[in-house]
Amino acid sequence: MVVTVPISNTSPLTNLAAIGQFDLLRRLYGRLLIAEAVWDELNAGGRAWPGRAEVAAADWIARRAAQNRPLVTALRERLDPGEAETIALAVECQPPFVLMDEREGRRSAHRFDLKTVGVVGVLIEAKGRGLVAHVGPLLERLRQEAGFFLSDSVMQQARAVCGEE
Repeated sequence: MVVTVPISNTSPLTNLAAIGQFDLLRRLYGRLLIAEAVWDELNAGGRAWPGRAEVAAADWIARRAAQNRPLVTALRERLDPGEAETIALAVECQPPFVLMDEREGRRSAHRFDLKTVGVVGVLIEAKGRGLVAHVGPLLERLRQEAGFFLSDSVMQQARAVCGEE
Protein backbone atom coordinates (compact mmCIF):
# COMPACT_ATOMS: atom_id res chain seq x y z
CA MET A 1 0.00 0.00 0.00
CA VAL A 2 1.43 3.38 -1.03
CA VAL A 3 0.71 6.44 1.11
CA THR A 4 1.04 10.07 0.09
CA VAL A 5 1.88 11.44 3.54
CA PRO A 6 5.18 11.38 5.43
CA ILE A 7 5.78 8.84 8.18
CA SER A 8 7.35 10.32 11.31
CA ASN A 9 9.62 8.85 13.91
CA THR A 10 9.47 10.12 17.50
CA SER A 11 12.29 12.70 17.48
CA PRO A 12 10.77 15.26 15.07
CA LEU A 13 7.52 15.16 17.04
CA THR A 14 9.10 15.63 20.45
CA ASN A 15 11.68 18.20 19.40
CA LEU A 16 9.29 20.42 17.47
CA ALA A 17 6.82 20.22 20.36
CA ALA A 18 9.56 21.16 22.83
CA ILE A 19 10.16 24.45 20.99
CA GLY A 20 6.50 25.20 20.34
CA GLN A 21 6.65 24.42 16.61
CA PHE A 22 4.71 21.14 16.47
CA ASP A 23 1.99 22.62 14.25
CA LEU A 24 4.55 23.21 11.49
CA LEU A 25 4.14 19.52 10.64
CA ARG A 26 0.43 19.99 9.93
CA ARG A 27 0.99 23.27 8.12
CA LEU A 28 3.69 21.76 5.90
CA TYR A 29 2.35 18.26 5.26
CA GLY A 30 -1.35 18.28 6.12
CA ARG A 31 -1.30 14.75 7.50
CA LEU A 32 1.23 12.37 9.06
CA LEU A 33 1.42 8.68 9.74
CA ILE A 34 3.22 7.25 12.77
CA ALA A 35 4.03 3.68 13.72
CA GLU A 36 2.44 2.22 16.84
CA ALA A 37 5.92 1.97 18.39
CA VAL A 38 6.29 5.75 18.06
CA TRP A 39 3.07 6.21 20.01
CA ASP A 40 4.39 3.73 22.59
CA GLU A 41 7.63 5.75 22.92
CA LEU A 42 5.65 8.95 23.47
CA ASN A 43 3.87 7.18 26.34
CA ALA A 44 6.91 5.41 27.82
CA GLY A 45 7.61 5.43 31.51
CA GLY A 46 4.52 7.37 32.49
CA ARG A 47 6.38 10.55 31.59
CA ALA A 48 4.71 13.47 29.81
CA TRP A 49 7.06 13.57 26.82
CA PRO A 50 6.96 16.70 24.67
CA GLY A 51 4.64 16.02 21.75
CA ARG A 52 2.58 13.35 23.50
CA ALA A 53 -0.44 15.58 24.14
CA GLU A 54 -0.12 17.16 20.70
CA VAL A 55 -0.09 13.78 18.94
CA ALA A 56 -2.99 12.53 21.06
CA ALA A 57 -5.08 15.57 20.07
CA ALA A 58 -4.06 15.66 16.40
CA ASP A 59 -6.79 14.28 14.14
CA TRP A 60 -4.35 14.76 11.25
CA ILE A 61 -1.98 12.08 12.58
CA ALA A 62 -2.87 8.43 11.97
CA ARG A 63 -1.27 5.45 13.72
CA ARG A 64 -0.56 2.14 12.09
CA ALA A 65 1.42 -0.96 13.03
CA ALA A 66 3.96 -2.35 10.60
CA GLN A 67 2.82 -5.74 9.30
CA ASN A 68 6.29 -7.11 8.50
CA ARG A 69 7.24 -8.16 12.03
CA PRO A 70 10.36 -10.09 10.90
CA LEU A 71 11.70 -6.85 9.38
CA VAL A 72 10.94 -4.94 12.58
CA THR A 73 12.78 -7.62 14.58
CA ALA A 74 15.80 -7.47 12.26
CA LEU A 75 15.93 -3.67 12.43
CA ARG A 76 15.70 -3.83 16.24
CA GLU A 77 19.19 -5.31 16.32
CA ARG A 78 20.51 -1.79 15.60
CA LEU A 79 17.64 0.59 16.21
CA ASP A 80 15.19 1.52 18.92
CA PRO A 81 11.58 0.29 18.58
CA GLY A 82 10.24 3.54 17.10
CA GLU A 83 12.90 3.78 14.43
CA ALA A 84 12.62 0.09 13.55
CA GLU A 85 8.86 0.12 13.14
CA THR A 86 8.90 3.50 11.36
CA ILE A 87 11.29 2.12 8.75
CA ALA A 88 9.37 -1.16 8.39
CA LEU A 89 6.12 0.78 7.96
CA ALA A 90 7.78 3.03 5.39
CA VAL A 91 9.05 0.01 3.44
CA GLU A 92 5.46 -1.25 3.33
CA CYS A 93 3.81 2.09 2.52
CA GLN A 94 6.44 3.90 0.40
CA PRO A 95 5.77 7.42 1.71
CA PRO A 96 7.26 10.47 -0.02
CA PHE A 97 9.75 10.64 2.88
CA VAL A 98 10.36 9.64 6.48
CA LEU A 99 10.81 12.22 9.24
CA MET A 100 13.78 10.94 11.24
CA ASP A 101 16.77 12.54 12.97
CA GLU A 102 18.93 9.76 14.36
CA ARG A 103 21.97 9.00 12.22
CA GLU A 104 21.76 5.20 12.38
CA GLY A 105 18.03 5.27 11.68
CA ARG A 106 18.57 7.49 8.64
CA ARG A 107 21.31 5.18 7.38
CA SER A 108 19.02 2.19 7.75
CA ALA A 109 16.20 4.02 5.95
CA HIS A 110 18.53 4.89 3.08
CA ARG A 111 19.41 1.19 2.70
CA PHE A 112 15.76 0.71 1.72
CA ASP A 113 15.91 3.70 -0.66
CA LEU A 114 13.73 5.77 1.66
CA LYS A 115 14.19 9.53 1.64
CA THR A 116 14.63 11.08 5.08
CA VAL A 117 14.07 14.59 6.38
CA GLY A 118 15.12 15.65 9.86
CA VAL A 119 13.88 18.40 12.13
CA VAL A 120 16.41 20.84 10.65
CA GLY A 121 15.06 20.07 7.18
CA VAL A 122 11.52 20.69 8.45
CA LEU A 123 12.57 24.10 9.75
CA ILE A 124 14.35 24.96 6.50
CA GLU A 125 11.24 24.01 4.52
CA ALA A 126 9.07 26.07 6.89
CA LYS A 127 11.32 29.08 6.32
CA GLY A 128 11.17 28.55 2.55
CA ARG A 129 7.39 28.53 2.67
CA GLY A 130 7.22 31.62 4.85
CA LEU A 131 5.89 29.78 7.91
CA VAL A 132 8.75 30.95 10.14
CA ALA A 133 10.66 34.21 9.91
CA HIS A 134 14.07 32.92 11.01
CA VAL A 135 15.59 29.46 11.41
CA GLY A 136 18.62 30.44 13.51
CA PRO A 137 16.73 31.19 16.74
CA LEU A 138 14.71 27.96 16.38
CA LEU A 139 17.92 25.96 15.96
CA GLU A 140 19.29 27.57 19.12
CA ARG A 141 16.09 26.68 20.95
CA LEU A 142 16.42 23.07 19.75
CA ARG A 143 19.85 22.99 21.36
CA GLN A 144 18.95 24.81 24.56
CA GLU A 145 15.36 23.81 25.27
CA ALA A 146 15.03 20.41 23.62
CA GLY A 147 18.58 19.21 24.27
CA PHE A 148 18.84 18.37 20.57
CA PHE A 149 22.42 17.86 19.37
CA LEU A 150 23.31 20.13 16.48
CA SER A 151 26.90 20.63 15.42
CA ASP A 152 28.05 24.17 14.72
CA SER A 153 28.63 23.21 11.08
CA VAL A 154 25.03 21.97 10.63
CA MET A 155 23.72 25.15 12.23
CA GLN A 156 25.91 27.26 9.96
CA GLN A 157 24.82 25.32 6.86
CA ALA A 158 21.13 25.63 7.77
CA ARG A 159 21.47 29.35 8.33
CA ALA A 160 23.32 29.72 5.03
CA VAL A 161 20.64 27.79 3.10
CA CYS A 162 18.05 30.14 4.61
CA GLY A 163 20.09 33.27 3.86
CA GLU A 164 20.65 34.02 7.53
CA GLU A 165 24.44 34.22 7.64
